[in-house]
Amino acid sequence: MLINNFSLKTVCIYTYFFAFCLLGFSQKNGDYYRFIDSADFYIDTSSDKALAFLDSIPIPLEDYVSGRLAEYYALKVLIHDDFKEYSKMHQSNILTLKYAQKEKAYKLAGQASIDLFSDLYFVNGDTTAFKYLEKAKAYYQKCNYSYGHMEVEQMYAYAKFLDGDYEACNSLLLEHLDAYRNHTEDAYFNMFAAYMLTSNYIYLDNFKDAHKYFKEFMTLKKNQTIAKFNHLSFESAIHVTLADIHFYNKQIDSTFYYLQKSTKLTEYMGEDVLTNYYDLYANVYKELGNFDASRSYMDSLMVFKDKIYKNNINASFQINKSLLKAESNLKLEKEKKFFSIVVVVVLVFILAVLSVFYFIFYRKQKIKIDDFNNKASNFSYLKSNNEKLAVKVQGLEDYINNLKKEVKEIATIDDASNQRERIKSFYKNLHQKSTTILNKSENHLELVNDLNVEFFKLIQEHHPELNKSETIICYYLFIGFNNKEIAVFLNASLRSIESKRYRISKKLNFNKQETTLVEYLNQTFRATKK
Repeated sequence: MLINNFSLKTVCIYTYFFAFCLLGFSQKNGDYYRFIDSADFYIDTSSDKALAFLDSIPIPLEDYVSGRLAEYYALKVLIHDDFKEYSKMHQSNILTLKYAQKEKAYKLAGQASIDLFSDLYFVNGDTTAFKYLEKAKAYYQKCNYSYGHMEVEQMYAYAKFLDGDYEACNSLLLEHLDAYRNHTEDAYFNMFAAYMLTSNYIYLDNFKDAHKYFKEFMTLKKNQTIAKFNHLSFESAIHVTLADIHFYNKQIDSTFYYLQKSTKLTEYMGEDVLTNYYDLYANVYKELGNFDASRSYMDSLMVFKDKIYKNNINASFQINKSLLKAESNLKLEKEKKFFSIVVVVVLVFILAVLSVFYFIFYRKQKIKIDDFNNKASNFSYLKSNNEKLAVKVQGLEDYINNLKKEVKEIATIDDASNQRERIKSFYKNLHQKSTTILNKSENHLELVNDLNVEFFKLIQEHHPELNKSETIICYYLFIGFNNKEIAVFLNASLRSIESKRYRISKKLNFNKQETTLVEYLNQTFRATKK
């Protein structure tokens, strides 16, 4: 009788819970696609609003916006670009390409490939990046995007432009210029070509043709198919280029004229243009003997570079935190799914043969409780490691604030000789002090290893010949860091990282003519990436 009463009570409880689970599942399948549509609507006017919509989509994303993950990460690329979070932008490009291939969103795959080419070649000078242009061309052909070849052509021209081969760049652009002009559905191609032609002719001292194409560039300013930010960004770059050329020719008045025109557009400048802008102002005032004004712009340049450095450091830690959070959320979701499925199975099982299998049911519940306690213990362990990372971040922030204070003190010294000595001392101690800060907490490799067990377990099984330092560099390459970012995060020189990458490639002994180190790591350990 007691068993029958308990069984009836259990049936009632699980029936209620089963109904609750069904209700939860119906809500879970809600239309979160509209959040992506809203983010797309606001992306050109407010990155903050677009980000708010994207962040409102629950984790894991695969359960809520399946089929549109490539579009989700493509929007994240634009947002990170606007916020100048270049490490995150690169990671989002990788994810865009990954899901675009799965979802057969070939136009997005082509755009992500072009962005990855830009990241590798324009930022790091990596010539292997050209493979992404070939991939982009193939993706655009698959989706019959008739203007995809234009994007690829202009990337080849832009590579020549950044390499300083202005005549070769002009040759590529002029060959297709009529096609760019005739593409009225999106005048960006014409604007980008006019910008490069103007800049090329300026550097070639052909101001007649430079003026001709600059005039064409300015006629596109109010074109509705071109984002205002893009046009003003290129316009500011042209003004700074003109100022640079006039300063080179010792034409100070003209230099000031174009610098003042570009001052109105500083909020639209890219990092390289803004750096050149501050540097030009400092050099012009130095040429005129106005050392106070020159020092002021040099200080602004140092503050700007310090901000970039800090953003890179913060981005590195945020990527680690996001990986940890994603892993934790994924585990919780799997636990919820597993528990719900078991409940449904057990409910049907109990309704059919509860009196016969009651003892088995009781034991299953006990096993579940033990399993839950084990998982709760594992979650506490991950939380503890997350707190350790937070302590390290705080230490780095305090260290950067102290550096900024010291830079400001040095800037106020009037005695040039004393100031130079202080600067030498500052740079001499910078490496030693930063090393002390970075090494205050427990061993860095062990901490990361605890948070990414599967990757380190596999790489040690495949390649036991790698030491700890080489293993951590492999991990950062695997999650998308470039050499400069790894050097900053590990407080090492860029030359040291490049040397270690070379030794790692020799140790791993893969086909280096067909595969890069990063590709090898992704192909070999892809299953561990979250």
